[in-house]
Amino acid sequence: MACVVAVHGIGKQTLGEQSLRRLWMPALNDGLTRARSGAASLLTEPDLAVAFYGDLFRPQGEFLAAGDPPYTAADVGEGLEQELLLAWWQAAADSDEAVVLPGADTLVATPRSVQAALRALSGSRFFAGVALRAMVFDLKQVSRYLTDPDLRAAALARVTDQIGDDTRVVVAHSLGSVVAYEALCARPGHQVRALVTIGSPLGIENLILHRLQPPPVTLGDRPRGVWPGSERLVWTNLADGGDVVALVKDLRPSFGDSVRCAVVHNGATAHDATAYLTDKLCGQAIADGLS
Repeated sequence: MACVVAVHGIGKQTLGEQSLRRLWMPALNDGLTRARSGAASLLTEPDLAVAFYGDLFRPQGEFLAAGDPPYTAADVGEGLEQELLLAWWQAAADSDEAVVLPGADTLVATPRSVQAALRALSGSRFFAGVALRAMVFDLKQVSRYLTDPDLRAAALARVTDQIGDDTRVVVAHSLGSVVAYEALCARPGHQVRALVTIGSPLGIENLILHRLQPPPVTLGDRPRGVWPGSERLVWTNLADGGDVVALVKDLRPSFGDSVRCAVVHNGATAHDATAYLTDKLCGQAIADGLS
């Protein structure tokens, strides 16, 4: 089995294991190079496995149809999808002065507030160039994973199947950090030494944290997520200050002080996985897990 397992995030349904490997491998090695020089520290093809689950969200092909379903604002579901969309809007407004702040009358999930949120986000740096239907499709990927037991089980199986006795590092991006976290929790006794989460939504209370499997326990008046491994596991979480998906940058209140949390700077590509992977802190976390 590979010593490093990569778990992708939302919006990768039209890619696959090999195409993601071609994107992630050089970025991972760039991060390792920033962390420590020397060819001996770089990954080779056998070292990396990509746990791909994106196709589970891809609609079955039909003649005369292609791409994501033609979603509109009316397709944003009540409850989780609307609440997550409004949380994205607030986060985008907090980090991008070009995004109008949601007013008190738009913080309630209604069709009008959904339309306003999509309009505001379409003009943000974070969602620049992202079609409305793709934005809604990303929302639905998160909600489907958390609410569809069969899809969740299938995605988890894709990840757990790649984690073997030789796996030392799991690197997980975006929604993939949720899948990877749950996969590690489902494999007691695993030998993973380093969990590296990038652009992760794991700390969002109610929408994500409270829906995890296993569910968080209550300590005092706060939920506390189960630790996804033994005491030897080192968990590093990296978040760009402008990453709207990683609404909660500091995971320590939700998972304990042992999580090493850092804010990194990805420039205009705040949520891009490869931008995270090339950062020195990401490379160092991976190197430490492999040493």
